[in-house]
Amino acid sequence: ISIMMMMTLTLMSSSSGRFGFCGGRKMFCCDAFSILVGRNYNNNHRVIPFSSARTTRSSNSILWMSSNTNTKATNTKGSNTKGSKSKGTGKDTGGLRRLPVVKSPRELLDSADKKVKRSVRADKTIKNARNRARKEGAETLNALTQALCLPLRDVVKGYKSELRRLHPFEKVVADLTVSARRKKDGMDLQGVLQELHEARVELLEAGKDWTAASKQAPTAMEAMEQQKRGQRTMMELFYQLATPPLQDIISLQKELRTAPAISLQTPAVVLVGAPNVGKSSIVHAISTATPEINNYPFTTRGMTLGHIPIQWQTSNDDDTTIEAPTATTKAILLNKDNLEMTESLSLAFSQQLCQVMDSPGLLARSDRNEMEQLTMAAMQHLPTAVIYVMDLSGNAGDACSSIEDQFAIRKEIRQRFPKRPWIDVLSKFDLYSTDKEIIQRFEQHVLETTPPNSNNNTATPPPYIQLSIHENIGISQLQQQVLQMLTEVRIVLDAMAAVPEQE
Repeated sequence: ISIMMMMTLTLMSSSSGRFGFCGGRKMFCCDAFSILVGRNYNNNHRVIPFSSARTTRSSNSILWMSSNTNTKATNTKGSNTKGSKSKGTGKDTGGLRRLPVVKSPRELLDSADKKVKRSVRADKTIKNARNRARKEGAETLNALTQALCLPLRDVVKGYKSELRRLHPFEKVVADLTVSARRKKDGMDLQGVLQELHEARVELLEAGKDWTAASKQAPTAMEAMEQQKRGQRTMMELFYQLATPPLQDIISLQKELRTAPAISLQTPAVVLVGAPNVGKSSIVHAISTATPEINNYPFTTRGMTLGHIPIQWQTSNDDDTTIEAPTATTKAILLNKDNLEMTESLSLAFSQQLCQVMDSPGLLARSDRNEMEQLTMAAMQHLPTAVIYVMDLSGNAGDACSSIEDQFAIRKEIRQRFPKRPWIDVLSKFDLYSTDKEIIQRFEQHVLETTPPNSNNNTATPPPYIQLSIHENIGISQLQQQVLQMLTEVRIVLDAMAAVPEQE
């Protein structure tokens, strides 16, 4: 038993180095790609880098290479398959949508009144009129106090519980939303919850006083009068104390619940870049999302989530060893031309909706606002590939979105997330397609900022695509590159799901 306990503690300590812990649940609190690529686990297990991975895939499984044995780790076939929430990848986001539903003050008052009328009846077995009125008054006021206070307690308790359980990305979303609201009108979530708690305490004390007064009424008439006055006073006190914080939290909840629910078991790609460089147009062109598209900076004021339907090819032969999957051989992008074909091959393919995220624009500065911090949080806490979008025409629409600033932003992001699947996109390319000098400057910048390969210590610049949505240039090439990156992300997610089973 002692040996087993020591082994368990060792595994827990080693896991805490690869995963962050939040509320007792394993989650992506760190860079998943930096964790997996080129690291050694327990001096035995090695995760193969994307460029040299050899995998054995059976129903989308990935083979880990060990110094002793080859062990298979089974992965799910799609985002909706039973058991898709594996231990290694943590739970999905969506906790902000699970926050307690807060009713309006009028609804709570009406509900409390109905509960009291249903639950309290005059006890006709008591012959003495005074005692009967005393009991009915005390029970009525006590029931009303509970009906008014319990919803307030549930809101405070539910919010604190769900906020503790949030995924790290959603914690950042909640903090940024509350921070923006505080700057706007001074409202603070913790302050609102404290106001609700204090309102509940005051209502409880007032309810106890009125209940005691009804119990001690000298006559039946006075007991009934105390009951009526107590009910009226409690209702007015609730409306006075609880209405302002309830209205504040209802308003804030509408903003918190608009955050997209992102599946951590589904491959995802996030578009990053300066404001007004064409990210939203690209998301609209390659996914199901319909973000706002206008010719002014900071059109995107939150995360917009779209999906790409993809068919993953599976193998029925457990002994087949293949190279790392590529977009052309292991994944098929669904469209109207091949939809009927893939439906006829349902036994050989499994469908999955991969995720595409449009993010607010970044500026070349250290003190970032809430929208920019949201973009950084998506890359920090979510297992995503990166599409970095640049507009080199010089007409990005913001004084802080110059070409040099876009280069500076790209350098910062590339250095912070060096192992992420990455592709550069030169958007609005039709506006500067003949400017060879600016293209050479971009290629030189990419070469200087590309991290060296760990195998031969040489830099291999990531691919880039010349894109024009308006002229229909480069869209099909971008779709294929996105498909390739999503395949690489899926390999990592397969490996992450297998980590506990391997250990």
